[in-house]
Amino acid sequence: MNHDEFVPAFAPFFGFAGCAAATVLSCAGAAIGTAKSGIGISGIGTFKPELIMRSLIPVVMSGILSVYGLVVSVLIAGGIAPNQDYTLFNGFMHLSCGLAVGFACLSSGYAIGIVGDEGVRQFMHEPRLFVGIVLILIFAEVLGLYGMIVALILNTKGSAA
Repeated sequence: MNHDEFVPAFAPFFGFAGCAAATVLSCAGAAIGTAKSGIGISGIGTFKPELIMRSLIPVVMSGILSVYGLVVSVLIAGGIAPNQDYTLFNGFMHLSCGLAVGFACLSSGYAIGIVGDEGVRQFMHEPRLFVGIVLILIFAEVLGLYGMIVALILNTKGSAA
């Protein structure tokens, strides 16, 4: 194993930190989106129980965010091996992958939660809002997908170096 200034013993720490950031932050985004949307769903459930199933869309979309973080975490963990030269470049690249998808999913989950909460409450009063609410939720969800795409591109660049 090469122990020079570009392959320090602490370099894998940054890779593992990226793996943890991807999982923790994306799951936090999914949890925030689920919790805030769930508040709106439980609020309308007592008035119009027939709308509950259609109102679960924000909760499902929030759950997908955690999958984005899981995919990136698995790719990062696959790039870290115990008996290989793991450079600082690879460590910081994996950290940036995790942070990119993690913060993108965190912000996406927050947006989905706010739109889901208020959208479901307004959908109870005006059912024609459903298509507009779903479109807004799709655009909020895509923020997390953008973070995953950036993380995948970064990970590909790191393995080519």
